[in-house]
Amino acid sequence: MTLRRFAQLASHTAAAAALAVCAQAQAASQSLADDTPSGEAMAFDLFIVRPLGLVGTVLGTAIFIVSLPVDLISFNFADPARRLVIEPAKFTFTRDLGALE
Repeated sequence: MTLRRFAQLASHTAAAAALAVCAQAQAASQSLADDTPSGEAMAFDLFIVRPLGLVGTVLGTAIFIVSLPVDLISFNFADPARRLVIEPAKFTFTRDLGALE
């Protein structure tokens, strides 16, 4: 193999690698830019998931209130409050519409 042929092969390999990297970066940017939920996902979230989240928040709050005397005695009320009240409320009220993940 001559030096000229080797240089040609190396330049073609580098060009193919650059094209592959550019194509992969473009595909990744398109997939990141198009992660908006569909209308069906938004409607499902609005009419089914959010009301269930509200019910979960109310039930979690009720369970937390019932268990509060025991939690206060043991000075362990932060973790139950976070898991039973705060997390369901954040899921129900603060996330974007249709973002179920």
